[in-house]
Amino acid sequence: MPDEQELAHEAVQDGVSAVLQDMVLESEDVQSFLTGLVEIAAKSFATSYGEVFCGVTLLRPRSMVTVASSSDEAQRMDEIQYGFDDGPCLRAAREGYTVHIPDFLTEDRFPAYREAIAAHGIRSALGAPVRLEAGASAGLDFYSMTPDVFDDKAIRVAERVAREASRSLRLAVKIAHLGDESRNRQVAMESRTAIDMAVGAIMAQNRCDQDEAITILRRASSARNVKLKDLSAGILTSVGQTRPIRTHFS
Repeated sequence: MPDEQELAHEAVQDGVSAVLQDMVLESEDVQSFLTGLVEIAAKSFATSYGEVFCGVTLLRPRSMVTVASSSDEAQRMDEIQYGFDDGPCLRAAREGYTVHIPDFLTEDRFPAYREAIAAHGIRSALGAPVRLEAGASAGLDFYSMTPDVFDDKAIRVAERVAREASRSLRLAVKIAHLGDESRNRQVAMESRTAIDMAVGAIMAQNRCDQDEAITILRRASSARNVKLKDLSAGILTSVGQTRPIRTHFS
């Protein structure tokens, strides 16, 4: 049977899952979600493992960046990894498995990196992969100034937080993407409305049909090297009409 500490960890993790789901809906953007994530991840260790620093590393082609950190210390430790292009979180994100460093003073997998990070007082670390859509990968970093602090239960905690983070982060990214698409559509429709109104103004001024007005507008756009929507907005201003706030299209 599981002991009391293990039951407590399971309760904490169930709480983490619920909180992350709520955060997806309440966060203004992906960045604010990630900031909340690392704070929750760090706190999930605090009771039994002392102070633990946490960061999220996002890998994309030709770039790696810590997108959120629970503290300035976590940010600095992640940046040390980037300097060596190696470390527990980078390996976890790239290769898809958890990397555990019991004690940097006895670690032999990262000879140069381990000396640099141990000089900052960090003794142990965990890197847990966060699985994302194709083309991107991420990892959760956990650092402690105590050696051998991450036992088997701690590893299970980190991996479960990473799994929950994966599901929630994918959803947060999709919601953000849908929001961007909606805003882009709104901007496009507003631009189309401005162009149509400008065409109408040209038709009235030149006593021409719609095709001729469109031709005049396009020629002016090309000659002045100005985008159609910007030229249209200028025309509307010149005839005393403001740029439309509400689109004619639904």
